[in-house]
Amino acid sequence: MDPLGAPSQFVDVDSLPCWTDTYEDKQLDSHQNPDEKAQVDVRSPFPYRKDINVKIVLWKGDVALLNCTAIVNTSNESLTDKNPVSESIFMHAGPDLRDELQKLKGCRTGEAKLTKGFNLAARFIIHTVGPKYKSRYRTAAESSLYSCYRNVLQLAKEQAMCSIGFCVINSLKRCYPLEDATHIALRTVRRFLEIHGETLEKVVFAVSDLEEATYQKLLPLYFPRSLEEEIRSLPYLPADIGNAEGEPVVPERQIRISEKPGVPDDASDEEGLEADLSFIGSHAFARMEGDVDKQRRLILQGQLSEAALQKQHQRNYNRWLCQARAEDLSDIASLKALYQTGVDSCGRTVMVVVGRNIPVTLIDMEKALLYFIHVMDHITVKEYVLVYFHTLTNDYNQLDSNFLKKLYDVVDTKYKRNLKALYFVHPTFRSKVSAWFFTTFTVSGLKDKIHYVESLQQLFTAIPPEQIDLPPFVLEYDARENGPYYSSYPPSPDL
Repeated sequence: MDPLGAPSQFVDVDSLPCWTDTYEDKQLDSHQNPDEKAQVDVRSPFPYRKDINVKIVLWKGDVALLNCTAIVNTSNESLTDKNPVSESIFMHAGPDLRDELQKLKGCRTGEAKLTKGFNLAARFIIHTVGPKYKSRYRTAAESSLYSCYRNVLQLAKEQAMCSIGFCVINSLKRCYPLEDATHIALRTVRRFLEIHGETLEKVVFAVSDLEEATYQKLLPLYFPRSLEEEIRSLPYLPADIGNAEGEPVVPERQIRISEKPGVPDDASDEEGLEADLSFIGSHAFARMEGDVDKQRRLILQGQLSEAALQKQHQRNYNRWLCQARAEDLSDIASLKALYQTGVDSCGRTVMVVVGRNIPVTLIDMEKALLYFIHVMDHITVKEYVLVYFHTLTNDYNQLDSNFLKKLYDVVDTKYKRNLKALYFVHPTFRSKVSAWFFTTFTVSGLKDKIHYVESLQQLFTAIPPEQIDLPPFVLEYDARENGPYYSSYPPSPDL
């Protein structure tokens, strides 16, 4: 009750029934038939977790009326969007909110920014900007929407918030399909609670009449309320359920990925390389040595320890990664210069870089760096190899050594540790010299991983032909220079 005795319009989140309360728990019992019992062993990637379900609330109502630590406002880049959610928040928060928003100087797509709640029952408002949806740039839109939810949750964690009320971030104005967006919202929250569940007590999904049915339909997939519901929901999960944090991981160029038995887990890195290299790297350039044992200078003249520098580097990389997830990189993706293909003969992921598809003088190279980080971050958590096609590149496609040095300095240590080989296909004499100088005098630890490959036949000793998708011009060039390679695995026609 307010001071005048009238009932408050605000709703206390602790008074709302949690997701578990809306379901009559019916566990599987001993009266099942054998087929049903067998299915118990097939667990969902989102298993039944009562401790997580009690934190989830689905509520049909206005997010602005929630009495919780923070509510979420969905807006545009200038934070002036006139959608029903924003207008209600502005109306209940009062004029001071607009004044504070002007100080924020906007918000980029995928980012999250914090203001006070002013006259709201909620102490804070977290503002975020959902992506505009176009089917041809679906992957970029998915990544940006994921960033919205993830950055909101991360901000709530950093501010030690107990409860948060989510509106539906994807607005009708931005044309994002409701069901697709709901999958991303639910799985991102689920994965966050699995990792950081102790930091939040309540997560409320505030929905409208139009949105309620979709949330009711999809919530059991990510928050099953019993073992029975988990098993029943399993067939309805989408093929792409994201990585361990819920982030979409389908690359723009994921083509014909097939499983290949890898080497035994106890095999050493050196044995694996010897097994798949054969005669690759046996010529003079591969054996050239230089003075790579220069002593490192004192780190910042002794002002920072090695451990402190590593932490600072990790923070810097995380900022780059956050920006990469928020940025619209569809123009870089459309170049088809970087994509994931199959696995090498040791079972390691193969990433392809097509030099001729990189118009260095025409594109924003910082965005190219962001795209590289965005695509590679989840790849590099495991061992991987890079195949760089230098085929028919010219000055128009040459990556500047300063850019390569910046990329090498920016990326996380896992990129360098888990890179097991870099196959430099169809190198020229000039490119070999440039690469040797770069890996000898500019960066360390990379030269021994580079293997110059003169022909596709040579490359196929390390990577089976069915495991790598080749641009047609690469095949044509190799056939002219080295004779045709006869294979039952033709290249993808759209590369």
